[in-house]
Amino acid sequence: MKTAYLLAAFAPLVGAIIAGLFGRQVGRTGAHTVTILGVLVSFIASAITLMDVLAGNTFNGALYTWSVIGDVNFEVGFLIDTLTATMMCVVTFVSLMVHVYTIGYMAEDPGYQRFFSYISLFTFSMMMLVMSNNFLQLFFGWEAVGLVSYLLIGFWYTRPTAIYANLKAFLVNRVGDFGFVLGIGLVLAYFGSMDYAQVFKAAPGLADKSVEFWPGTAWSLMTVTCICLFIGAMGKSAQFPLHVWLPDSMEGPTPISALIHAATMVTAGIFMVARMSPLFELSDTALGFVITIGAITALFMGFLGIVQNDIKRVVAYSTLSQLGYMTVALGASAYSVAIFHLMTHAFFKALLFLGAGSVIIGMHHDQDMRNMGALRKYMPITWITSLIGSLALIGTPLFSGFYSKDSIIEATRYANVPGAGFAYFAVLAGVFVTAFYSFRMYFLVFHGKERWGQAHHGHDDHAHDDHHHGLAAGDKPHESPAVVTVPLVLLAIPSVLIGLWAIGPMLFGDYFKGVITVAADRHPAMTEIAQHFHGWFAMALHGLSTLPFWLALAGVVSAWYCYMINPALPAAIARSASGIHRLLENKYYLDRFNEIVFAGGARLLGRGLWKAGDQVLIDGIAVNGSARLLGWIASLVRWVQSGFIYHYAIAMILGVAVLLWWFVPLVKR
Repeated sequence: MKTAYLLAAFAPLVGAIIAGLFGRQVGRTGAHTVTILGVLVSFIASAITLMDVLAGNTFNGALYTWSVIGDVNFEVGFLIDTLTATMMCVVTFVSLMVHVYTIGYMAEDPGYQRFFSYISLFTFSMMMLVMSNNFLQLFFGWEAVGLVSYLLIGFWYTRPTAIYANLKAFLVNRVGDFGFVLGIGLVLAYFGSMDYAQVFKAAPGLADKSVEFWPGTAWSLMTVTCICLFIGAMGKSAQFPLHVWLPDSMEGPTPISALIHAATMVTAGIFMVARMSPLFELSDTALGFVITIGAITALFMGFLGIVQNDIKRVVAYSTLSQLGYMTVALGASAYSVAIFHLMTHAFFKALLFLGAGSVIIGMHHDQDMRNMGALRKYMPITWITSLIGSLALIGTPLFSGFYSKDSIIEATRYANVPGAGFAYFAVLAGVFVTAFYSFRMYFLVFHGKERWGQAHHGHDDHAHDDHHHGLAAGDKPHESPAVVTVPLVLLAIPSVLIGLWAIGPMLFGDYFKGVITVAADRHPAMTEIAQHFHGWFAMALHGLSTLPFWLALAGVVSAWYCYMINPALPAAIARSASGIHRLLENKYYLDRFNEIVFAGGARLLGRGLWKAGDQVLIDGIAVNGSARLLGWIASLVRWVQSGFIYHYAIAMILGVAVLLWWFVPLVKR
């Protein structure tokens, strides 16, 4: 099976190298063929691995020892269990769909081969991250994903907005990664190993250990380690307040939005916390921190989706909100529910992003929803698949999103860590908000009256510079080519079916047995929801009478009324609640705050160091000051060294006279 593991991890890397370094020689067809083949091989190997793991065969071992320092081995190794195999299949399947879709979406782009190389490299980085059996390799995958996302978000590097967005993503992730490195450093310092198995084995013995970072204040080692690791996850998985990079990353081409925001980069943090469940279970404080951050993200990022007009940004804020839900599940010790929602969300969110991309193609690269409407009859496949994605997202019974989302809400209800009460309110309120902004987008795009070819409300500054923007008068939207619509259909199938098929074994069976640790005596959420589970059909039937279902229905009806029946109402509400509307339009002023406090503070500090340190101390005193001192000494010496013999003779005579005057009295004494 080692061959399958190696193929799963390294096949996308081979494709990336060929497309990237030999793109000119292999041409466009060669580039997409070799990268798609690489990801297809990786997907097949991942599926074989999953079947092998389900048959009871797991693997944990080193492939290559990088270095040995004392008793600590720094290795590249694989840990293959149900959690890894699930992630491998989700990552490679979504990546494969994105690769195929890219052929149609990027058809006219001059950077075609480069793009395929990047997305294949991204897949390799993600596979290394999820397959790792130690913190070193986890960190390598973690950083590699960040680097490639930087390249992808700024793919259209001639556009200043894209360069700003990728720099922002890179810098915000560095903030999170600083915490992540500190967490890994604490693990190495106190556990004495980088290997997961050894760290998890040693964890219970260190549960009560406290450390003093400065004298007189004792901190729980486990709490500090877990919070530091989670800060890394806050950066990668875009949790408040490190979420600011994710909406701006829409500057990258649409396939990237699907790849980064659906199954891969943003879920790395969720996966990591689930993998570290033996550590997090030992600290209620850390779990309370996790659930609170998740709740804030789930609710408040959803509000921002309501005021967006760019179709991709609505889906981006929806991703932020859903990542908040996953984080809430982690904080409630329902790790398996978080991974389950990660999996279902990967399919329907990739579907929604690629559906949005298909709409953008049909609209000739206009992304403003106010210029759309009535696309249903022109783009039937995009319409039906987007509807399926939206229904899954809002948690409609029988759709995959229902099973995972309702399980999160139930788990939060029974959670007993600090902040669980607020989190329960946030995830419930989030249901209405999600339904409202999802169907606001759906109605504005696919229903109502045709609004294209008119004067544009807002110009699309996100579409590729080489394209003209929007439909000209007389033009009609058109359905996208098969390379775009086939991935939509293939993603729509699991968006409907995978939830009912997987909920039993993943949440209440032995699927994650021995992989995810839950201290059921202290954290009862999973035990409680297991008692109320009587099969997928009974759950869907019961779901029709629960509060989340009625909240979701209320959200859909509200969106229908506001945007189909009484379209003047939203503008009137915005006028009457102008303060709140302005707050949402400016994204809670967090970007402004970061620019003034952090960026401004850094610039101020830099300017102070430059003026005082560089100009005054270094240039003024150390460099130029020493030069001036030497010049002054030299000018004195130069006056003595005139070059005339009679000057020297006089000096000698004067010298002898001084010596005589000095020595004669001494001799007499």
